[in-house]
Amino acid sequence: MILSDRDIAWYIEKGLLRIDPLLDDTIRENGVDLHLGDEFCRFNSKASELDTKKPFDKQKYYICRKALPDKGITINPYEHVLATTHETVCLPDDLVGLVNVRSTFARLGLFVPPTVIDAGFCGQVTIEIIGSAYPIRLYPGQRFLHVLFVKTTSPVAKPYSGKYQGQRGVTPPKLDPK
Repeated sequence: MILSDRDIAWYIEKGLLRIDPLLDDTIRENGVDLHLGDEFCRFNSKASELDTKKPFDKQKYYICRKALPDKGITINPYEHVLATTHETVCLPDDLVGLVNVRSTFARLGLFVPPTVIDAGFCGQVTIEIIGSAYPIRLYPGQRFLHVLFVKTTSPVAKPYSGKYQGQRGVTPPKLDPK
């Protein structure tokens, strides 16, 4: 079952779902719109091979910076960029969030691969943005993502408690070199 705006407002009012800050334009008909944060990380295409079984050095594989609200950041054609939400989202143990790019940005050719916010997750959401056929400038604070909340048939037995719990800002992969 996908939550309606009334259901979302009820979850928030009861303190079961937390979105901070909760802006006036956040709750939509059947989901919430989240805004871009100010941190972006570009993939470093000049980096050497990344071995997923060895320790990971974020500075070697990502070029991260804060974008100024009036200058934004340009996503180049077909470039992959990590970004974060402005909001912190905390889900109860009976909701899952399905994240997608808002249709206005999808119509510009921007793509966000399927992203799931697990039941019990709390933190800013890190997403990957894939560029269009032409450069597009994005700005911190823009409504960029739409999240549908799906109610599970029962609360999950093990709410999310993984390595991304509580993340702030863009969080690159946390590889487990085993």
